[in-house]
Amino acid sequence: MMKKINKFSYIIIIFIFFASPAKAKDILQIGALNAKVTVKVFSSLTCPHCANFHLNIFENLKKDFIDKNLVKFEHHSFPLDLAALNAELIVRCHDDSKKSFKLLGEIYKNQNNWAVGSDINIINDSIIKIGLVSGLSKNSMKNCLENETLQQQILSERIDAQKNFQISSTPTIYINKKKYNGKHDYKKLKKAIEKQL
Repeated sequence: MMKKINKFSYIIIIFIFFASPAKAKDILQIGALNAKVTVKVFSSLTCPHCANFHLNIFENLKKDFIDKNLVKFEHHSFPLDLAALNAELIVRCHDDSKKSFKLLGEIYKNQNNWAVGSDINIINDSIIKIGLVSGLSKNSMKNCLENETLQQQILSERIDAQKNFQISSTPTIYINKKKYNGKHDYKKLKKAIEKQL
C-alpha cells in the first residue's frame, strides 16, 4: 500500500495562497535530457514505500537505463508532512544533481532514523547529520531550511503535481505521459520502460 496524502495538504494550500511569487526551480533530474523515455516519480521523503522504490528500484533503473542515456529520471517532491519538506530542502541544498541524488539515497536509507517522533528540531538535526556526510556545511543547510523561496518552490511543485497528475498517494510513477499502474517491482517496471524504447 502506498502512503496517502493527509492534512498537510491543507497547510500547503494556505502557504501557497499567502506566499509571494517565486521563480520556479528546475525539477531534480538525472540522465540525458533528450532521452526517449522520461520516468517521473512523485514521492515524499518520509514515505516508506518511496524509500523502498528508491533503494530497490531506482538504483537498478540507474544502472540499466539512466547511466546509458536511455532514460531521464525526474524526482518530483510531494512532501506529505513538515519533516518530508525539510528533508527535501536539504536535498536541494546541493547545486549538482548527482550530489542531490546521492544525498537523496542517503536520506531514504536512513529514513527509519530521522523520520520519527514529533519534535521537528530533533528531526532537522538528524537530517543535517546526514547532509554533513554528503559535503554540505551545517550553515548552508540551516540557510536552506530557512529559505522561504525554496520552501515555496517545493510546495508549488507539489500543488502543480496534484493539479496536473492527480496524485493521491506516494510514490506515483509516470513513464513519459502515462501513469504506471503496475506493481512496484523492478522487473515489471523494466518491461514497461522497454516497451517505450
